[in-house]
Amino acid sequence: MAPTTIPRTDLHTTAAQRLRADSQRYTTGRRALVTLLDEATRPLTISELLGLDPSLAQSSAYRNLAVLERGGVVHRLVTTDEFARFELAEDLTEHHHHLICSVCGSMEDFTVSPQLETSLEKAFEKVSTTAGFQTEYHRLDLVGLCPTCH
Repeated sequence: MAPTTIPRTDLHTTAAQRLRADSQRYTTGRRALVTLLDEATRPLTISELLGLDPSLAQSSAYRNLAVLERGGVVHRLVTTDEFARFELAEDLTEHHHHLICSVCGSMEDFTVSPQLETSLEKAFEKVSTTAGFQTEYHRLDLVGLCPTCH
């Protein structure tokens, strides 16, 4: 995933607005986490986030990520390992999918061509319609072995 295509000031303004709507403040720690996730090329664990900014306290990072998730700024992803990973909410970045290693739990983002995305959406719509299910959005995760574990 490339960094957000919206200007950083707009990203932070949007994050602050979402948190205000949830009766939360956009604190310095929360802003730092959003900036780190904006600069990341893949979803990150809390440990990875703390490694990128040692000034962040671990207990605060957990609380702040929970607030950011509840406010719709951050999305939490759970893989096959014990560590959740975090990324900015997709509407703040771009639509993408994930490659997840079933051994180490590593996660990488990938995108597909607009033509393939359209084909996927049509296939998912057919499945939804057949099941009487109303789809809000889709997420595609490919699970397998990363180059290190292969």
